[in-house]
Amino acid sequence: MAGTLILCAGPIGNLGDAPPRLGTALASAHIVYAEDTRRARILLGHLGVERPVRSFFAGNEARRAAEIGTRLVRGEVVALLTDAGTPGISDPGLAAVRAALDAGATVTGVPGPSAVTLALAVSGLPAERFVFEGFLPRRGGRRTARLADLAGDSRTAVLFCAPGRLATDLADLVATMGGERTVAVCRELTKVYEEVWRGTLAQAAAHWAAVEARGEVTVVVGGGEPARPGLDEAVEMARGRIGAGETASAASRAAAADTGVPRRQIYDAITRPDGEG
Repeated sequence: MAGTLILCAGPIGNLGDAPPRLGTALASAHIVYAEDTRRARILLGHLGVERPVRSFFAGNEARRAAEIGTRLVRGEVVALLTDAGTPGISDPGLAAVRAALDAGATVTGVPGPSAVTLALAVSGLPAERFVFEGFLPRRGGRRTARLADLAGDSRTAVLFCAPGRLATDLADLVATMGGERTVAVCRELTKVYEEVWRGTLAQAAAHWAAVEARGEVTVVVGGGEPARPGLDEAVEMARGRIGAGETASAASRAAAADTGVPRRQIYDAITRPDGEG
């Protein structure tokens, strides 16, 4: 019978946030794979757990995932632990999960602290709907495209930033989104020097260009205004209603209500004698 892979969410800075069930899960494992073995041993010591620990990081993820798959086929219980937060969320882990599923193993987990949700909660920005972007691509067309997508998104955005790139990321966000959006720069959450800086994107870019950022950084940016439909879209909506049997006047009125485009503009476009528009 195949074994079990336990995805273990670790504290994002404060060891006191480790839940009791995390210790129980780690103690139940035959072996612990960890992104940083040194930090993992500190956490295991804090929880009073003694287990063998092997590395599992971006550079050896494929090889270690195959190794985990072999262990699971033998029926072992394997725990996977990243530096902070949940394996697979902007951290290595996906390859291990896929290997476990291929092996027919059970995949379960221990939930825990998250910089994403904590930053959202303390930011003061809407969190009913949000998008998590992880780290922005460092350069090139992928970075440009990602920034453009964020600029057009009405949801609150959460990003991770390397401290040495925070000023650059903020400057590029200003260049793409403008400087008026509200932002919260959350640094060292749950740690001794926790800081939450709030202001506009323009203010943030200026501040963090002059101040050195240290530690783990999570940035929360307010969403943009939803794009409103234009005349062409409103005309297409009206024509669809006319095709369903409505009069031009009724269809124009309904399309205006749905899009905010003036009814007269829609009506003129669909009744233009030359057939244009």
